[in-house]
Amino acid sequence: MSREWNRHPELLRFRSSHRAIDTRPYSCFCTTAPHTVVMALSLSVAALGFNAPLPAAVASRSAVRMAFEGEVNPGPQGVYDPLGLVADGDQEKFDRLRYVELKHGRICMLAILGHVVTSAGVRLPGELSFGLPFSSVPTGIKALSVVPAAGLAQIFAFVGFLELFVMKDVEGTGEFPGDFRNGFIDFGWDNFTEEEKLAKRGIELNNGRAAQMGILALMVHEMLDNNPYIINDLLGSPVPFNAGF
Repeated sequence: MSREWNRHPELLRFRSSHRAIDTRPYSCFCTTAPHTVVMALSLSVAALGFNAPLPAAVASRSAVRMAFEGEVNPGPQGVYDPLGLVADGDQEKFDRLRYVELKHGRICMLAILGHVVTSAGVRLPGELSFGLPFSSVPTGIKALSVVPAAGLAQIFAFVGFLELFVMKDVEGTGEFPGDFRNGFIDFGWDNFTEEEKLAKRGIELNNGRAAQMGILALMVHEMLDNNPYIINDLLGSPVPFNAGF
């Protein structure tokens, strides 16, 4: 055999190159195997995720929906409690949170209304304080820089008065949390059926939630670029917000 290789050296080169080729599959396997293992593990985890049992959080949300099934819960999701604040089914805690949510929603609905009306240029006649007419007060957060300190103190005092003596739920007089009629104001509420009452309470709750998000967006965009009504820009009808102030 050695004589044959001496006479034909190309056979030796072929055999050497053949051996090199033979070893390549092993080196290729060694470099690609980790990637293959990672991919396999990833697919396995994904498969386990699709086949995993329902977490305890889903069962907890179902329990909450059942616990407060008779409450006003507009929308297909029922009680919206992503933080699990009433996961224990505590009715007293639920009533307190619903009371606060309704009050915040009502305040924000008034804030949205005031923001839109004053942005349209509507002002009260007369003066806010001596030498400061209402027509000189801008809209939104910028108004705080114009209203005198005494005026701000009066506003806070008036809000406190409403909170302590007017806008409160007198025990034994309300039908539901947030019922501030207190046996005095009715506006035909008692003439509605139970279904109509639940529908109107659901409308108020949803509108209050939307107003909370809406006034927050208006304030944020006012501070960013003084353009709170950005949707009007997108629709081709920009609002000259606080122009001239």
